[in-house]
Order: sequence, then C-alpha cells, then structure tokens
Amino acid sequence: MNVPSHVAIILDGNGRWAKAKGMPRTYGHAQGAKVVEDMCEIAWNMGIKYLTVYAFSTENWSRPSEEVSTLMKLLRDYLKNCIKRASKNNMRVRVIGDKTRLDEDIRSSIAELEEATAGFTGLNFTIAINYGSRDEIRRALTDISTEVKKGNIEPSNITEAMISSHLDTAGIPDPDLLIRTSGELRLSNFLLWQISYSEIYVTDKLWPDFTKEDLEKACEAYSKRNRKFGGVKEES
Repeated sequence: MNVPSHVAIILDGNGRWAKAKGMPRTYGHAQGAKVVEDMCEIAWNMGIKYLTVYAFSTENWSRPSEEVSTLMKLLRDYLKNCIKRASKNNMRVRVIGDKTRLDEDIRSSIAELEEATAGFTGLNFTIAINYGSRDEIRRALTDISTEVKKGNIEPSNITEAMISSHLDTAGIPDPDLLIRTSGELRLSNFLLWQISYSEIYVTDKLWPDFTKEDLEKACEAYSKRNRKFGGVKEES
C-alpha cells in the first residue's frame, strides 16, 4: 500500500456522537480528544510522517460558551501533558492558527511545547487552533504587503512559493490526503491553499468512533487512486 506521507483530518461529529448517547456535546469533545492521541501513534506506525488535525476553527467561537470553555480546558489539559507524551514518542508538535485570541497561559504552553519538541524526528503533529484558511491567507498577504511597502519585495516577484512561506504551515509539506469524518461534504475553511492537489476521503463515521481500521481504509482508498498533477500521473 502506498501510504500518504501527510494526512490532514477534519475532526467532525463529536457533538452528534454525544447527542446520540444522550450526553452533552462536551462529552463528545472529550472522547474525540482521546481518539486524536491514539491516532498519532497509529499514524506513525503506519508510516505516515505528518498528521494535521482541525481542532478549533475561527468560527467555533460562536458556539455556546460552555462548549467553548470545555474545548479550551481540553486544550489546556492536552498541552499540559503533551511534552511528556511527545518526548516518549519522539513527536514534534506544532500549532497553526491565529494565536492572538487565545489566553496568555495557552499561548505560553504552545510556545513551550513547540520549543521542547522542535528537534524530535518522529511524527510531525500539527494542531489547527483558532484556524481559518481565509484568515491564514489574509495574514500571509498582509505580511507580504508590508514587505512590499518597505521596498523589500517587488510585487512582480511574488510567487506561489513566497505565499506558501508566509502561511502558518511554512516548512510542512502539503497534505497528500484529507479525511473528513461524519459524512459532511465540505472543506470548512481548512487548508484551502494547501489541499489544492490533495485526495479527499469522506467517511460517515463520527470522529469519536474513528479507529485504526478507518484510517487504514482511507489510506487504502488513497493508494488506489490515479494521482495526477496538471494531467501528469504521480510517480509511485
């Protein structure tokens, strides 16, 4: 099987999963967080080198305050324990998104985690928090525009590579495979620039029910596809 090097996942269905069990949505998010931890180890053992998950979008702030508070608590708990877990698994962790809206203690924990794991050579795990692709592109273009205004960049010299280098994912290869759980057929403002040539796999499984077998099935589907870029078949 041709395992994708980089898998990105839109983690969807936590609330519906909890509701089906007669539990609050917050229970679903807690269970979903546990599945994320499991998937990191499973992905690496399968040969996946990069795993990126959509944990909290810029639009998620509009959810009920109790739900947002629970998500932030889950994030705090994860960050608190992640350095030890990442050290054990040789896992590099990065966070993408606009961190300015996050509380100071969360920003500090993110900085500490990224610094502590920067040299690890195992799975490259990226978490999208307060992330929206349109906002990411806007911020990148704002940075480039500032450099143009200073005279450091000529507008005619702006390339796709330059734009990519100003995105949150700079230094991370584009996803080969995007997985969306819960059966929804939309991208939800996730990695719009980066997934231009990614294969897309949608499963009806709700994220808390997502298993190793589901990831394997997605990778098998990816492996069977005739990958083309600009009409040219990708070399295997």
